[in-house]
Amino acid sequence: MASIRKEIVIAARPGEVWAAIRDVGAVHQRLAVGFVTDTRMEDGVRVVTFANGFVARERIVDVDDETRRLAYAAAGGQLTHHNASFQVFADGNGGSRVVWLADLLPDELEPVIDGMMEQGASAMKETLGQQEMHL
Repeated sequence: MASIRKEIVIAARPGEVWAAIRDVGAVHQRLAVGFVTDTRMEDGVRVVTFANGFVARERIVDVDDETRRLAYAAAGGQLTHHNASFQVFADGNGGSRVVWLADLLPDELEPVIDGMMEQGASAMKETLGQQEMHL
């Protein structure tokens, strides 16, 4: 099983970053503007449309406010398995460190998913850095 890990340092406070991540129906507006073009909820499933035209159906597994962790899973298309999580930590300088993990099958899709996660991480950093943070 392929495993991908991304760590994203964001100047915004952890509470602000977590608020954007936990707003599962607004990824295209609050978290990854430009990378994600639409997000909608359908029967407990988040339907995410990416800028490249790919559409993913993601089941939200857990939203844990205490640990600032979001877990989700998706399968379909070429993916037979995909589970992922975001977790937000304080970086010690007033900002945040986001750890984004994904496990997937088949292994051959790792380069594709890794590339999308790189683009997503860049969009998150840009989106959260440009938003007015409420202190």
